[in-house]
Amino acid sequence: MSPAQPVGSPLPGMGELPQQAVAPAPNGSERPFSVYLHVPYCRVRCGYCDFNTYTNLTMGQGASAKDFVGTLAGELRAARSAMDSAGLPVRPAQTVFVGGGTPTMLPASDLVTMLDLVRECFGLAPDAEVTTEANPDSVDEAGLAALAEGGFTRVSFGMQSAVPHVLKVLERTHEPARVPRVVDWARRAGLSTSLDLIYGAPGESLEDWQRSLDAVTQIGPDHVSVYALVIEEGTRMWSQVRRGELPMPEDDDEATKYEMADASLRQAGYEWYEISNWARPGAECRHNQAYWLDWDWWGGGPGAHSHLGDVRLWNTKHPVAWAGQISTGHLPVAGHEVIDAGSRELERIMLSIRLREGIALASLSGPSDGPLDDVGATPSHLVPVVAGLVADGLLDDGAASKGRAVLTLRGRLMADTVTRALTQ
Repeated sequence: MSPAQPVGSPLPGMGELPQQAVAPAPNGSERPFSVYLHVPYCRVRCGYCDFNTYTNLTMGQGASAKDFVGTLAGELRAARSAMDSAGLPVRPAQTVFVGGGTPTMLPASDLVTMLDLVRECFGLAPDAEVTTEANPDSVDEAGLAALAEGGFTRVSFGMQSAVPHVLKVLERTHEPARVPRVVDWARRAGLSTSLDLIYGAPGESLEDWQRSLDAVTQIGPDHVSVYALVIEEGTRMWSQVRRGELPMPEDDDEATKYEMADASLRQAGYEWYEISNWARPGAECRHNQAYWLDWDWWGGGPGAHSHLGDVRLWNTKHPVAWAGQISTGHLPVAGHEVIDAGSRELERIMLSIRLREGIALASLSGPSDGPLDDVGATPSHLVPVVAGLVADGLLDDGAASKGRAVLTLRGRLMADTVTRALTQ
């Protein structure tokens, strides 16, 4: 089961956005705009997955895979209308990310039509980054070429591992040899490529993990995402762990594997730019900036989340209920919340500290310091805190001396500890 949605209030009327959705960025500038589109269909639901996904492609009118694009069109047009009514300026999407689920369960022509809907409803920047997620066994060469021709610029493949027994534990359906083939097809089509890896699967040895890292660096994608396995309550893998059929991942093992990933990827010419992401220079995923740098975005599709100004919104989760709301003219938002100043500041620090650039210490303020700009001295209450974090090897000494909090390799493993220290 996917996780429960947040607790919030429904939107009034047919989906009227609150005035706080128009709030500018804290510095008064207009926020860039992005679009996320959630395709909920999968051929097989992996045992560790807690995303909002479904293996039933024929759930009924409006919710079935064959109807998905038409229903999504209703949502995006309603979203544009709601933004207009609220006085939100029209801003072309700087990035579009189609995720899931497995978006490439739909024909390439459907994904291209979805991108056309973004153009129709919001506009698309001339240099927009347009990504779709894909499983290695859910694409073919012709389909990737059609995506590139239709305006997609990037594809992110769920590789997860290069070791058959690890893929089996994760319940992935592709063969390892498929990955270099699909990356080559994507390159031929002119698409930028990214590979996702998961470390810490039950039964994965250090040798297995190094084998996966070596496979990735040999394939040589433009971008690599590396995630620790988290066994979420309610998933099939969680039940297997509870019954003693699989061991729970160990923190020390996962820390070692993260350090191995950083070493292998750096040696191969990749640079970390966010705790879980490495890229060749210039190939960073721009869509990630929407989440880390406080952009606005609309999330379309069942269960998708949106962020506009000081408002966070989330869609109805189940495709049947989502489609039903759209068919009656309602914006399919299940709930929303207005983000208060304290929560926004905590999120800014928590997200910024994850980035390669870190955060300006002068932008942090305490009870007696008052608000400060991104220039100037470290707030007085943080001077001993920063010194302690540097002494513990969690913050880079050189960056701290220049007024920025930048995580070291060890600090990346303890980012939550650093965040708590900087917000005390």
